[in-house]
Formats: sequence, C-alpha cells, structure tokens
Amino acid sequence: MASSGMSLQSLSMTPLNNLSCNHKLHRSSLLGFSKSFQNLGISSNGPDFSSRLSSTPKNLTPVRAALSQNSGHTDTSRPSKIQELSVYELNELDRHSPKILKNASSLKFGLGDLVPFTNKVYTGDLKKRVGITAGLCVVIEHVPEKNGDRFEATYSFYFGNYGHLSVQGPYLTYEDSFLAITGGTGIFEGAYGQVKLQQLVYPTKLFYTFYLKGLSGDFPAELTGTPVTPSKDVAPAPEAKALEPSGVIRNFTN
Repeated sequence: MASSGMSLQSLSMTPLNNLSCNHKLHRSSLLGFSKSFQNLGISSNGPDFSSRLSSTPKNLTPVRAALSQNSGHTDTSRPSKIQELSVYELNELDRHSPKILKNASSLKFGLGDLVPFTNKVYTGDLKKRVGITAGLCVVIEHVPEKNGDRFEATYSFYFGNYGHLSVQGPYLTYEDSFLAITGGTGIFEGAYGQVKLQQLVYPTKLFYTFYLKGLSGDFPAELTGTPVTPSKDVAPAPEAKALEPSGVIRNFTN
C-alpha cells in the first residue's frame, strides 16, 4: 500500500510540475520578446513586459469603494439651466459655397456624396453679423416622395471672440431637424443640448434655435435680441450686411 501511495503521489505531482515549468517557459518567452522589442528601438505604452510580469496585483479596495460611492449618483456639477439662442444662417452666394463632391453614380444626390460648406451667421434679430458656419454634410439618401434629401451633418458656428458651438446630427431638407450640441469654446465652453433647424429657403436660408445647457453665465445682450419671425423673405439689416461697426460684433468671424 505504501508503494501504491507513493505512485499516486508522484502521478498527482506530475501535472503540477509541468504547469510550473510551462509558466516559467512562458514568462521567459515574454521577457525575451520584450528585450527583442527594446533592441529594435520599439517602445510600448506603459511599463515593459518585465515590470508587468514581476509586479504584484495592487489592492483594488479603494477603487471599488469609489465606484460604489458613485453608483447611482448623477453628476450635478454641470449647470442644467436651459438658455435659448437664435441665429440665422444665410448663403449670400459670395463664399463659393457649397461644394458638391460626387461619390454616388446617380445624377441626383446619393449615399456618400459630400457637401462641404460655409455660410454667414447673423443674430436672431438680423441686426448684427456674428460669424460663419463651417462644416460637412454627408448624403445619406435622396427622399423622392418628399422631394428632398437626408444628410448627416457635422459643423460649427463661429461667433468671433465669443467662441464657437459645434453640432452634429441629421439635416433634413424637407422638414425641421434637431441636432445635438456637441460642445463649444469661449462663452460656450461646456455647452450641450440640442438645436432646432428650420429650413426656410433651401439651401440659402436657415433659422436655428439653440437650447443650451452647461453654460456658466448668461449671453451678452447683443446676441439675444428678439428674433425676427422666420420666413423666406428675411434679410439682414443693411448695416449688418455692409459690415458697418454698428452691424457686427467685435472681431466677428469671417
């Protein structure tokens, strides 16, 4: 029985010994692989293999505790007050915009056609020129039953020294669209929310109403005049169109 016990013990230890040898061989191979990369002058992000293999797991309790504390807790540090801002985007046919880059084989708009553009931006009361739009529309589909097109749009509104707002989402030429506000700079830093796009005259007159959250302060008075009622006949004030000092914001974007 003693010899039988010894035989069973030796058999049971064999797989464990093999696993230990394989682990050492695997670790040795990884160390050699790391040294080969170092010899080639190729660096990797973070610690090298040898330091990773020799390091021991750290106590994860503080991390887990932090995650537990944040569980079910929403960030209330971002201002949630909604501020409205209205602007007009007008194509006055003097910026060589838009450009149409055809990728689809159809003569009409088709999936993949690109439309880079830049237009002028005026305050909602049309009394001041504030800047420009600049961006790109990607054609998703032509919608013949609605005599229009669906674009996926990514673009920005520039407001001179005040900063800029960026938006992304669907642009529908046959009905109102809502796009996401993805961020901003200057007085618009931290902005989020949505913007309503109203097509007045395709593609030269558009009216936007921004519903902004996340802003730390109120808008300057010159940006918040009472909006002109949207219509196909809207036009900027003569002094704004002529870029007279009274018709522009300071250092407006052009």
